[in-house]
Amino acid sequence: MKPKYEQLADKLRLDLQQNKYQEGELIPSENTLQEMFQLSRHTVRQAIGILVNEGLLRKEKGSGTYVAKKETEKKRPKTIGVIMTYLSDYIFPSIIRGIEQELSQYGYSLLLGTTNNNHQKEKECLQQMLEQQVDGLIVEPTKSNEYNPNLPYYIALEEKGIPVLMINAFYEELKGPYIGVDDVKSGYLATKYLLEAKHKHLMLVTKMDDLQGKFRMQGFIQAIREAKLNFLPEDLLTYTTETKEEVVKKAIERLSQVGNQVTAIVAYNDEIANQLVEKLTEKGLQVPENISIIGNDDSTLSTSGLVNLTTLAHPKEKMGELAAKTIVQAIETGEKTTFAFEPELIERDSVKKQGTNLIEEEK
Repeated sequence: MKPKYEQLADKLRLDLQQNKYQEGELIPSENTLQEMFQLSRHTVRQAIGILVNEGLLRKEKGSGTYVAKKETEKKRPKTIGVIMTYLSDYIFPSIIRGIEQELSQYGYSLLLGTTNNNHQKEKECLQQMLEQQVDGLIVEPTKSNEYNPNLPYYIALEEKGIPVLMINAFYEELKGPYIGVDDVKSGYLATKYLLEAKHKHLMLVTKMDDLQGKFRMQGFIQAIREAKLNFLPEDLLTYTTETKEEVVKKAIERLSQVGNQVTAIVAYNDEIANQLVEKLTEKGLQVPENISIIGNDDSTLSTSGLVNLTTLAHPKEKMGELAAKTIVQAIETGEKTTFAFEPELIERDSVKKQGTNLIEEEK
């Protein structure tokens, strides 16, 4: 059986084919359709969105929905541009899958671009999206915690009436709609978990050219302050897209020093956490026996390394699905939505409670 919104779309399409409503005529309002068919507002909007996409109806903000005139029908398929920093690994394929599955329900095609977290590549992607005349754009920002020379392109998209939705992060200068995770809370929950496991000397390894790293650091500091503890400047390590390998070496050197008191690490994500586990193991330091580590994002890497990582969940496909729904809504109704998913801690094997041994913990 077809979903209710498709059933309503079929009914309205038949009415149009039978000339129940004439070209340029206002069809019943969403509220009226809700009452007529005993459906939710969202279901009615989905049905109308399908017919708008087919060129049978047109919406006028503040006025209503009209039967489209044949000469104004849009022949080309509607397209959503998606620009991601990476496509082939980590959490990104799941996000794309969520976007693609949801867009297909609304009859939109997808135009994909990748920046490798590089401003020049982002510029090329934005130029392509403008040339292809996409109807909307979902963007994972490039180096979101740095000045972006491509901001004028986003202004140009806005002036052309092309809605843009940021995902995972955002550009603070633009103040546009955004779908992501509460990264401050992610950093806070990770740090508090280690503190509750009686770790008093923590290290933070975080990425600082992306906004997520900045926010996760805020959460780390918030939890440390609440516990009335301190951390040494040399135990707060930051890196950029280009200096990832260097920060791992720096962290291992610090943890290998005589007199080191650090017993646990809050890592920016599962990738950096896995690299730290590997290098610590090479140095003869075991996780979690000697050093506890907590990652972030619950990626495939969290369970494919030497140790199954305690981490924070990332909704991945759900985020992709919501991003797709939100950008379609922005195109068809003009509504803009910002939403932050609540992070969830996932306990595995990379954190040991201080003052216990592994046999005691298993008991």
